[in-house]
Amino acid sequence: MYRHRHRGPGHPVSLCVALIVALLWVTPVSAVEEVDEDLARQIETFLAGVYSDEAPGAAVIAVREGEVVFRGAFGVANLELGVPLEPEMVFRLGPITKQFTAAAILLLEEDGKLAVTDSINDYLPDYPTNGHTITIEHLLSHTSGIFSYTSIPGYMETTVRHDMSVEELIEQFKDQPMQFSPGERWSYSNSGYILLGAIIEKASGMSYPEFLEKRLFEPLDLQQTYYGGPQIVPNRVTGYDEGADGLRNAYPLSMTQPYAAGSLLSTVDDLARWSAALFGGRLLNPASLEKMTRRFVLNDGSSTSHGYGLALTNLRGLPALTHGGGIFGFQTLGVYIPEGEVYVAVLSNNTAHEPDPSYVGLKIAAMVLGDPFADRKAIAVEPTDLERLQGVYRIDAGNVRTVLVKDGRLFTQRTEGDPLEATPHSTTGFFYKNSLTRFEVILDDQGHPTQMHMFHNGADDPEVADYVGLTVTESILE
Repeated sequence: MYRHRHRGPGHPVSLCVALIVALLWVTPVSAVEEVDEDLARQIETFLAGVYSDEAPGAAVIAVREGEVVFRGAFGVANLELGVPLEPEMVFRLGPITKQFTAAAILLLEEDGKLAVTDSINDYLPDYPTNGHTITIEHLLSHTSGIFSYTSIPGYMETTVRHDMSVEELIEQFKDQPMQFSPGERWSYSNSGYILLGAIIEKASGMSYPEFLEKRLFEPLDLQQTYYGGPQIVPNRVTGYDEGADGLRNAYPLSMTQPYAAGSLLSTVDDLARWSAALFGGRLLNPASLEKMTRRFVLNDGSSTSHGYGLALTNLRGLPALTHGGGIFGFQTLGVYIPEGEVYVAVLSNNTAHEPDPSYVGLKIAAMVLGDPFADRKAIAVEPTDLERLQGVYRIDAGNVRTVLVKDGRLFTQRTEGDPLEATPHSTTGFFYKNSLTRFEVILDDQGHPTQMHMFHNGADDPEVADYVGLTVTESILE
């Protein structure tokens, strides 16, 4: 808000200005307030239809141009005690932690303690790079080729429960084969962010939690943001996962394991403060923020969809910065749209809940932008019209998407992922339940498929896959 010097209530200029302002602005301000109230009601109605009062739910905040337009919580914080969720409660952030780690690295670069172009061996001389030069920037952008330790078979069922030092954690993955040469392609790697935490400690002379506390949490007044562990945290929410007979308490996890890739705890209020400081230029200088929020360029000159700790996408035709994901017992999303300075955070304590925070958060962000997503309606499509779409669609050399029709229902499967049923809203257009992802099959003049255009998470720009016409079996559904 702009402020002017007070001239005193009796000053003629002050009275004149006050009268003009009153005449010009009473109606617009009132109209804005009505719009905001209507928007808040729309968001509340939407969320009330998503979350039950009897089950774990979510805390949500929506901010536009520095003003909170919605803040609330739905569901239960602890099933055993019957405690309702409140918006000021503390959740595990999971992968949102990565943007804090990335910002910490950039602060150290501003301090002259490192450069993102440095080899990781400058700080971790014993880490095996198999003859490659892996830079800090490769770790930040998920282009290092280092295998993600969370994908080691059986790791997440057993080893992840054990307390480990940073050195012991690195030992778990350092001898895994490289997936590809650094900078060759993008592949999400939690291992990369473990190494970034170790580099922060080496360059700063502090532990990772201590550095974040002194350089991020305290200066930005993030009083309810913590490095997770066994300590008592006021208002900490209980997390829940899917069990054999329904919900169960979150699977055991030592918080020494996610470390710089996912160990932070926070509230929606602190995340809103964090977003305002980070994207408002109060933490990093302009050059650092530009690095963090630009698409990383691969060796072949193509660009990824990620910066440092952030995914870069479009929402309703506008650039958007997002990150979210899951950690035992919790699912999260934070999304920032520079146009209109819109920020939405959704923190959920139920990994089994559908729709997930990505769907919820992006739907709300679109509402705040004044351009809500349309509700797509399912239609009946003749089985023969579905069957002509069957086949394999190649995304790139290492990824394909298979389409199969069974019993009049269409399923898709990406490479080795799980098959998902897609619902038709036209003879060639489909969407997924509880998801903003949709796709369109492009046909030639003879009605044969040529491409699949997949719009992930409500994005405006599609991932394009070319039809290669390979035989499909029903094995993807077995």
